[in-house]
Amino acid sequence: MTTDLSTKPQVVPPDDARTVSVKALCAFGAKAGDLDLRFVPAPSALEGMAGHALVQGRRGESYQSEVALVSHCGALRVRGRADGYDPRAPRVEEIKTFRGDFDAIRGNHRALHWAQARTYGWMLCELHGHERITVALVYLDLATGEETVLEEEHDRTALQAHFERLCARYSDWAQSEAAHQALLGSALGALAFPHGKFRAGQRELAEAVYRAAVNGRCLMAQAPTGIGKTLATLFPLLKARAARKIDRIFFLTAKTSGRAVALDALRVLGKGAPVRVLELTARDKVCEYPDRACNGDSCPLAKGFYDRLPAAREDAARAPRLDRQSLRHIALAHTVCPYFLAQEMAHWCDVIVGDYNYYFDGSAFLYATMKDADWRAAVLVDEAHNLLERARGMYTAQLDGPALEEAHRAAPATVRGALGRLYREWDTVQQSQTESYDTADEIPERFARALQAANTAMGEYFAATPDAAQGPLQRFFFDALQFARLAEAFDDHSVFERTLGPAQDQQQRSLAIRNLVPAPFLEPRFAEASSVTCFSGTLSPFGFYRDALGLPPETLLLDVASPFHGHQLRVEVATHVSTRFRDRAGSLRSVAEIIGAQFERLPGNYLAFFSSFDYLEKACAAFLARHPGVPVWAQTRGMAEAERHDFVARFEVGGRGIGFAVLGGAFGEGIDLPGSRLVGAFVASLGLPQYNALNEITRERMQARFGKGYEYTYLYPGLQKVVQAAGRVIRTEQDRGVLHLLDDRFARAEIRELLPPWWELRLGGAQAAGKKGESADAVR
Repeated sequence: MTTDLSTKPQVVPPDDARTVSVKALCAFGAKAGDLDLRFVPAPSALEGMAGHALVQGRRGESYQSEVALVSHCGALRVRGRADGYDPRAPRVEEIKTFRGDFDAIRGNHRALHWAQARTYGWMLCELHGHERITVALVYLDLATGEETVLEEEHDRTALQAHFERLCARYSDWAQSEAAHQALLGSALGALAFPHGKFRAGQRELAEAVYRAAVNGRCLMAQAPTGIGKTLATLFPLLKARAARKIDRIFFLTAKTSGRAVALDALRVLGKGAPVRVLELTARDKVCEYPDRACNGDSCPLAKGFYDRLPAAREDAARAPRLDRQSLRHIALAHTVCPYFLAQEMAHWCDVIVGDYNYYFDGSAFLYATMKDADWRAAVLVDEAHNLLERARGMYTAQLDGPALEEAHRAAPATVRGALGRLYREWDTVQQSQTESYDTADEIPERFARALQAANTAMGEYFAATPDAAQGPLQRFFFDALQFARLAEAFDDHSVFERTLGPAQDQQQRSLAIRNLVPAPFLEPRFAEASSVTCFSGTLSPFGFYRDALGLPPETLLLDVASPFHGHQLRVEVATHVSTRFRDRAGSLRSVAEIIGAQFERLPGNYLAFFSSFDYLEKACAAFLARHPGVPVWAQTRGMAEAERHDFVARFEVGGRGIGFAVLGGAFGEGIDLPGSRLVGAFVASLGLPQYNALNEITRERMQARFGKGYEYTYLYPGLQKVVQAAGRVIRTEQDRGVLHLLDDRFARAEIRELLPPWWELRLGGAQAAGKKGESADAVR
């Protein structure tokens, strides 16, 4: 049983620690007992709003909806909106929507609901001078439209005492928070850049980030590796916070390594100011009891969680940096769950570091928290070129045939019929399919209705028996819910996929809603932040990323000039080599000769990048056949984290050898090999995505939306991977190295224009002549 605990956002001035919403006040002081996350279907925000409107519409003429109220207790100011108030009775209502069995509403939830209702009761007594008032909880069953009403009669003295007890619990915390904010504001106002002197390009980036923050704008910034982008983006936002232009800073990364860099930068900045920093980590990475359910009957860290939370929260608030290790230490000292302690502390930290999904995903925690608290949040998107593919994944949903069959076998009789009908409609969808992969511009209506009916049946079953929410039926239900949500928003930004296994194997079939253009989903995330800065070493052409991600047309643009110079990197283009798919077998000898000759001229550590594992393996074999004495190590499919670490560790200072890797893979970005740890790289590919049915559909959609289908689907994403990989060679202004671009197409003018301007390309051979005027489509 789940109710809508957050159906009406409370607007609170976030820069005033002594102003609090009724919802936040009660959540802080009235929650008690176990953490209980046994799954049951919850009403969506829209369903909750519609339910409120339904109840409010049933009331009489004297009934008032969404009544704004303010009350004070000492220095504390409490604000909120009562769902309903009838001055004639007088009577106040707190409305909650639910699905399933009313008796399954947990006691700790109902206690929180009563606390909110009684608080509104006091605020109305105070405002209108009532001596007594009826306080009602109205629970609306969304499935039937029926109301269950619980009522209490209270005099103003009892309600005032209840209100003051809640405020007393919060006041000490509020005073502590106000002191923290005052101290932080003063310290940030005096904060100096930690290294004293900015590096070349660093001040330009910092000033642009600050202007974007104070003016409430979005910024796209391309800045080269090595100038210190992390410090140059965090420092100006801390200064903007001191100027009271923003309230929270979200630093979002694509990879764990990016979080580590941000935390290190904040550790340096924190020496000059008491910045409270929080690292958000995925639940499966921090769960202490992964084999147990999140409820007090199963997990000791969930048992009595809310009873022990206040002490844990106080300890956590005293820690300047709440990274994964610090949170775990504090949580276990108080026997509470580290993951949910982090969720609580997100409300009380100044800078939050986490993955992209915490803000951009469809059910993103930070985005929802920001909106609920009405924060002016400044968002930093690190290595923002990664956001496009990550966002596509966030708004893609897949259903697998074997998973449906397994769920059908595990389902009770009340659910099995609905799943059987879904199975039959699925058969209808794919029965005429002759190719292993097919797409459609619409989701068949009969299938969509069958899916909705199956979700309803599964939801009702789990609502009635929450302890049964585990195993294959629950897993399929989660996937089906995500699919249904995306089906409601289905449009030309996505495609409906139908896939069969090898030889049209019906047992390996799947259906998917595949997102191609995430812009429509991300637009509100950019619009509702106070400011967003997307930064990367490779974020060009700007128009491509702005369009595909949905950034505002008026987004500010900054391209920071590289501090590196052409004499640092010798760039050779092998104009006699073609790595087109049809030419790869014939290219192996030339590629091996170029790599061997370079290693013989300048022994050292090199990285060689290839378009696929198949090409990599053949190139590596060809090289070893000609140069058996050269140390070689290669990336393999499905490399474990420890194996990836060992791969990078082979690049020792002064070492000699060649690492073979896949372009766009784990070693194409995010690794730092300065000095003699890496003296050169070979890129045997333009990085163009594979020519297949899905990419061709993407090209058509990009062409229809933006008029640059080939560029947005193939050319720009491909060359972005090339530039990222090449960027491993020159990391500092002292580095020197060589880069070999092993494909004749790199000699073309339209390709050279997309490469870093400080590169000075040396074309090998006469094959480049006469090709400058060829079209972009000819690059294929």
